[in-house]
Amino acid sequence: MKLLLINPRLPESFWSFTWAFQNVARDKRAAISPLGLTTVAALTPAHWEVEIVDENVEEIDWTARADVVGVCGMAVQYPRQCEILDRFRAAGAYVVAGGSYASLCPEEYADRADTVVAGEAEYIWPRFCRDYEARAPRELYQETGTVEMTDSPVPRHDLLKLDRYQSVAVQFSRGCPFRCEFCDIIVTFGRKPRAKALAQVEAELDLLRARGVRNVFFVDDNLIGHLPRCRELLPVLAAYQRRHRYAFGFGAETSANVATQPDLLPLLRAANFNWVFVGIETPSQEALVETRKEQNTRRDLLASVRAIYAHGIDVYASFVVGFDADDPNVFDRQYEFIVESGIMVASVALLLALPRTPLHQRLERAGRLRPMDGEPHHLWNNLIQTNIVPRGMSYDELIAGFRGLIRRLTGDAAIADRVRNKLPHFGPVPVPFRVTPRAALGYFARFVMRALLPRPRRWYHVARSLLPVLRRPRLLPFAILNWVFGVAIQEFVRDYLRRFEPDPPAPRPRAPARAPAASS
Repeated sequence: MKLLLINPRLPESFWSFTWAFQNVARDKRAAISPLGLTTVAALTPAHWEVEIVDENVEEIDWTARADVVGVCGMAVQYPRQCEILDRFRAAGAYVVAGGSYASLCPEEYADRADTVVAGEAEYIWPRFCRDYEARAPRELYQETGTVEMTDSPVPRHDLLKLDRYQSVAVQFSRGCPFRCEFCDIIVTFGRKPRAKALAQVEAELDLLRARGVRNVFFVDDNLIGHLPRCRELLPVLAAYQRRHRYAFGFGAETSANVATQPDLLPLLRAANFNWVFVGIETPSQEALVETRKEQNTRRDLLASVRAIYAHGIDVYASFVVGFDADDPNVFDRQYEFIVESGIMVASVALLLALPRTPLHQRLERAGRLRPMDGEPHHLWNNLIQTNIVPRGMSYDELIAGFRGLIRRLTGDAAIADRVRNKLPHFGPVPVPFRVTPRAALGYFARFVMRALLPRPRRWYHVARSLLPVLRRPRLLPFAILNWVFGVAIQEFVRDYLRRFEPDPPAPRPRAPARAPAASS
């Protein structure tokens, strides 16, 4: 049997960093590798031939022959996922749809795929493979039980072009104990985190280290979601790093309460975690309580961010506008918090009610879901519109305020203010991405050529943002990296807003000029 697994091209977003990959880190093509497909490949029978194509780093060979073509996808990938399914199905392949959106809404694929795999794959994918070999595959395989992470194999990272990714994705646990009502994680993976055995993690790191991987992203929904297991993991990772001369730079997703646990930040630092992604969402306590994100209310959020910085760990974060507690003042509050905190990789989004989430159910009962123009799959996590009817402002105020916020945040002045506000709070100097000295020099030279020389007005802002570097020169590479992030997001936002800016109103026709009155 020949199995072809495809990860569809992602639409442009805050997380694409296309400008950075095209102009600075030109040896890379994408930020993160597709973990789901490498896991499915490892679950496939050993006598099957398996190939993975990630459209984000390479082209699809439409003439490729395969018995089964499996296509994964998140909601934002749904349109492209359908195009790929349709094309290979028309060519005679048996096509299978899977991934997070197929798990959330399997009915969306009824006319697109021969089989839909919904849910975690560890048990149901081998079942599909057996049924396919017996020529009796079902239309739907849906995981309804609990998957033990100890049954998950070491992913087939070897099937990827690993050198084309900034970071390679690994996973220790699934699930999150919290109750954020807008999040689909608790719908897909549940609120009881499950974790792999520590030996599984070490075996996976051994594979990656042998293949020269230097940057690893723990894509757990919340690495600290199960605190006892996390406290077991981190010392093991620290010991592994010491044994192998700190082969990896790590990143992870965590909740903001990582800063309320006195032992966790030193443990993360000892294991060489250089950045964490945190769902901050909003500085509004009222909005956090409303959306059941109480874990962010236990300590001042700005103090939490700076506590993480103090351990040499950078913070990436998500922010949301459009909660019921939000009024037109929220845009200034979000701007002030993001700039003062210095968070550069700040994904700002409109609140969306995703299918089957508690938020969607609440707003549906209240009659506060609005139709979205066009296909909704294009619009999840976007800058265009939302499917909620806001409470504290008009819909037009929400959209205009949101666009104004991201436009302000991505200006050179705001980028400079964030870099300058961030640097003084670091203890150890973070190295978010491990690269060779030669590659780092090349990145810096291309940044100067592409981002500074063509923009003389930017020189002043870069110079003033680097004042803290005068006291600590070792912060210079980190400061420049933040500018690379800032410019990449700026380029995306400007292009996106330009493409989706509403058309200006048509000019009113002039009234015909009156003929001059006849003189008497």
